[in-house]
Amino acid sequence: MSSQQPTVLVIGATGQTGRLIVADLKRDPGNVRLRLAAHKEADVERLKSGDYEAVHLDLDDVKTFGPALAGVDRLYLLTGYTVAMLHQSKTLMDAAKKARVQHIVHQGIFGEWDCADPHFAWHQMIETYIKASGLAWTHLHPNFFMENLIGIMPIKDGAFAMYCGDRRVGWVALKDLAAVAAAVLRDGPKRHGGQDYWLSPEVLSGPKAATILTDVLGQEVRCDLKGPDDFRALYMSSTIPIETWYAEGVVEFMRQVMDGRMGYIGTIRDDGPFVTGRPSTGFRQRATENRDALLKAASGG
Repeated sequence: MSSQQPTVLVIGATGQTGRLIVADLKRDPGNVRLRLAAHKEADVERLKSGDYEAVHLDLDDVKTFGPALAGVDRLYLLTGYTVAMLHQSKTLMDAAKKARVQHIVHQGIFGEWDCADPHFAWHQMIETYIKASGLAWTHLHPNFFMENLIGIMPIKDGAFAMYCGDRRVGWVALKDLAAVAAAVLRDGPKRHGGQDYWLSPEVLSGPKAATILTDVLGQEVRCDLKGPDDFRALYMSSTIPIETWYAEGVVEFMRQVMDGRMGYIGTIRDDGPFVTGRPSTGFRQRATENRDALLKAASGG
């Protein structure tokens, strides 16, 4: 690594998680130089106008990899919800080796062992390829995002749906994931290389989450207990934008959570405080912080 400030490249900088990572690094950059990658040229120009160093990087176009990775020491890797993540991650890792990137920080899923769920297995294949690359690596394993209650499964007409019945899942706040990611990128491979960090600080069933939301929002919130086939019907109705291959993986995920093969989704395993030095965010605390957004989602805003 150069004696100068290590350069950190954040992929997905304009996305929901990426924006939080960038904000954390901007508040406290440490001894790193921040570079942001965006898929669209318009986003690159917008980031540059905001006084960021920004580069164009299209995960489906290997010709964009070299200029974006040149001089990069640490890379935050986040791909979209599509089977293309396999090809994208493999080719980007190959390019990272050529660019002499020193540390790969990868955002994956809360899964390990002999998992048979397709989209979890894709992530595991990517993690294995990264580990075999010879580069320093850190894998982040967040569980179920609390922000899903604003995004993909918002409260509507006083209710939200859980597609794994009454099974418990581990909830994590996006801001906690971002804080861990930013800390790892700041500290680098000497401290965090070869580490798997698991982020599942609180376990709740859908009905228990609804009870907390009712209290925080001051209005009744119900949890509609649904199953995997209900999720399939939802994505087939085209009301949510999701690739069919990936969506079928999610259906299988819900099925395996319900039948116990992926029962570990309902476990607490929280490495966040060991990385950031502060407690993780509880479900009630995050609901309180997001009260206005949750109420807006509930009202159809």
